[in-house]
Amino acid sequence: MKSMEKINVFWMRRDIRLHDNHALYQALNANFPVVPLFILDTEILDELPIDDPRLNLIWQALKSLNDTLENQGKRLLIQHGKPLDVFKSLIHDFDIHAVFSNEDYEPYAKSRDAEIAAFLKTKSVEFHQFTDQLIFHPEHVLKSDGTPYQVFTPYMKSWRKAFQISKLPEYPSENLLKNLTNTVEEFPQLKDFGYQEKPIELPEPNWDESFIRNYEKTRDIPSINGTSRLSVHLRFGFVSIRKLIRYSFNLSDVFVNELIWREFYMMILYHFPQVVTSSFKPKYDYIKWQNNEAEFEKWCNGETGFPIVDAGMRQLNQSGYMHNRIRMITASFLVKDLLIDWRWGEAYFAEKLLDYDLAANNGGWQWAAGSGCDAAPYFRIFNPDSQQKKFDPKFEYIKQWIPEWETENYPQPMLNHKAARERALQIYKDGLQ
Repeated sequence: MKSMEKINVFWMRRDIRLHDNHALYQALNANFPVVPLFILDTEILDELPIDDPRLNLIWQALKSLNDTLENQGKRLLIQHGKPLDVFKSLIHDFDIHAVFSNEDYEPYAKSRDAEIAAFLKTKSVEFHQFTDQLIFHPEHVLKSDGTPYQVFTPYMKSWRKAFQISKLPEYPSENLLKNLTNTVEEFPQLKDFGYQEKPIELPEPNWDESFIRNYEKTRDIPSINGTSRLSVHLRFGFVSIRKLIRYSFNLSDVFVNELIWREFYMMILYHFPQVVTSSFKPKYDYIKWQNNEAEFEKWCNGETGFPIVDAGMRQLNQSGYMHNRIRMITASFLVKDLLIDWRWGEAYFAEKLLDYDLAANNGGWQWAAGSGCDAAPYFRIFNPDSQQKKFDPKFEYIKQWIPEWETENYPQPMLNHKAARERALQIYKDGLQ
């Protein structure tokens, strides 16, 4: 039987928090009680293992939010299925006035939301979306002729020119939770939907003032706790990008530029969705990759004989995380030394990374391959040995992840880097003619 109370729905996606949440704030300020909804989207989850660590991270966060709400007599509504089917059911069960959500800029999300908007319109239900995971909507920071930027530095300068910290909005949704309404008798368990629950240790983000001030000096050293570990928190919206920018803006240009890189890659994905499967620079799709599966397996397993590469891959495989400097080194090795299509590496990272983000992952891999929106030439090829000497000179990071290093059990280098570099330069030159 349909509930007679008219409600609004807040649809939570990549914004799993109750504080400074734009769409939640707008929903709570509207005229009707708000049902907080999260959908376990089978269009996404059917492609993942039933014990996927990222699903468990999300579930832990949802449980934490629900615990907070239960203290106020409220609960999250968790649904499982295709979003369109879920909303068809909700329309049947509730008298919905409007649905509120924060925008997502990935191709699947855009098509999903368009489908939901079209359906809701047939039922005379409003669908409101807001900018939340970025400071600026991808349509906001554009060139003077109205076209999107394709190189980071001019985008960054334009972004900074447009940004005024004094005008950065706040959305204190946490102060309005009394306007939520409870429609749920009890919070479910993940196994109720056919998934396995496995506790995941989420790294605490590091963004106090002294850390941010020293970020430029510490960020490239993989053996120390010199990066913020914020990527997974930003990926799922556990933290507010507005709060982060507000806190860090006057402390470190380098730190803030990393956040602008994140916005840049999302802008690129929004305007150029073809990058998901194709090179941003189309001529790079003519590179004749070697794509040796046995060599790819050695790279995946961290058994290349290049310790800085192998340590990174083992860190990824064991922890679901890889230091950013090492991401660049391992990616360069795969696409340049082994001449394996960047899409293979991108897919492997997508499978393993807890902080997997389509825009950033795609942008990073195309940067490594030279095929992306980057002014650097294709002949930028990292030397694994010189990178190790510069960023892990005492082998501290390597020893942490390769216990058999310097023993007979550690493999010899699978190739000669100098020869591999020359081969890559020739293959690229031939493919780009």
